[in-house]
Amino acid sequence: MFDASVYVRRRAQLKSLVGNGLILLPGNEDSSMSYKDNVYPFRQDSSFLYFFGLDRPGLVAVLDTDSGAELLFGDDIDIEDLVWTGPVEPLSDQAARVGVRDIRPSKGLATFLKSARSKDQPVHFLPPYRPEHTLQLHEWLGIPIAAVAQAASLSLIKGIVSLRSIKSDEELGEIEKGVNATNAMQLAAARGAKEGMTEAQLAGVLQGIAIGAGGNLAFPTILTVNGQILHNHYSAHLLEKGRLVLCDCGAETASHYGGDLTRTFPVDPQFNSLQREVYQIVLTAHETAVRALKPGIAYKDVHLLACSKLVEGLQALGLMKGDVSEAVSEGAHALFFQCGLGHMLGLDTHDMENLGEAYVGYTDTLTKSTQFGLKSLRLGRPLEAGFVLTVEPGLYFIPELIESWSSTRKLERFINYDKVKTFRNFGGIRIEEDFFITASGSRLLGDPLPKSIQEIEALRSK
Repeated sequence: MFDASVYVRRRAQLKSLVGNGLILLPGNEDSSMSYKDNVYPFRQDSSFLYFFGLDRPGLVAVLDTDSGAELLFGDDIDIEDLVWTGPVEPLSDQAARVGVRDIRPSKGLATFLKSARSKDQPVHFLPPYRPEHTLQLHEWLGIPIAAVAQAASLSLIKGIVSLRSIKSDEELGEIEKGVNATNAMQLAAARGAKEGMTEAQLAGVLQGIAIGAGGNLAFPTILTVNGQILHNHYSAHLLEKGRLVLCDCGAETASHYGGDLTRTFPVDPQFNSLQREVYQIVLTAHETAVRALKPGIAYKDVHLLACSKLVEGLQALGLMKGDVSEAVSEGAHALFFQCGLGHMLGLDTHDMENLGEAYVGYTDTLTKSTQFGLKSLRLGRPLEAGFVLTVEPGLYFIPELIESWSSTRKLERFINYDKVKTFRNFGGIRIEEDFFITASGSRLLGDPLPKSIQEIEALRSK
């Protein structure tokens, strides 16, 4: 939790941006796993955290842009709850630490909103991503369930995106804590991976590091010998000689700001010659993209620059051919790089994704592509000082995709399919780091983490 003045300022800015009516911000509830009292670890809604900082379930906030009032609806625990939880700080005391004084019981919210609606006062809310929020909004505001998401407030979405996109010094400090905890996870993976281990055994060590650092995982760890599957989580697969391990992990702090880093390393002490060549292609694309980061440049253009470097490397391997710019323009590289170069990072790993990529990663004039590969770029808009984002190029050799494209000879003037088929069992490589956009360029967040071939092999030899 930051100083109260931070939250007071954020709420004042939001009220000014939205301009009229009520802003309704539901926090999250406990969510049951297998029966009512067996709940998932609680995770507060990120926008609620940003404006109110209170990390407990069962709260709903209302900002009245017309009167300036700031209300928090919620309840203290009773003596029967205390038996199970122990003492919990009174809500009024917690709220005071973020500058909120008007606390009301949960049962009064429906009546309060009904009164506002009777006066034709607009009620602004965000697109719900949990079913219980959809039901609540339906009940509170009388909106048909199927229409709730479409009734979300565009002015509220855009206002929150404009504020959360620019990270303050306090936020940067928390993000760097998360990145450095993630660094420790990555080092443990590269040093601790042994032939014969399962992916799950190694992933368990990493989760312990995240929890021990005071927070938890920012997202389920991607740790796999099948790195060609973009979001392949750990399983009982064995680490075997000749295979690559792709580890994409993140730790978030107690305040829920997190890191997101990927490294790829061999199960053996060293990369083999082909693994070295492919790894260096990805590393060159990564370093080229990082050098291009600065305010004003469209991240879509940085993505396309990285794609060009990947194509140049694949041509040197004999997998691609033809004009590089034409190959990228027509999406031929997407046989090997099917996703985007990166995304915003902050309170969410894909920061503010629940608000809509059209508003977070794009603009009214720059819209998402429909081309395979490029349509998966989450961030395309011009960069601004204060943004925090990831840079994560990769090469992924997906047997099923290779078979699909080769069967129709898709874009064959750019692709040497006979050679590509020899890579069916190669796997995948990704390298990912987190950056802050400065006034003139960018800054790596967290302590530098080994990523060159020599540095990775040094870790594997220890």
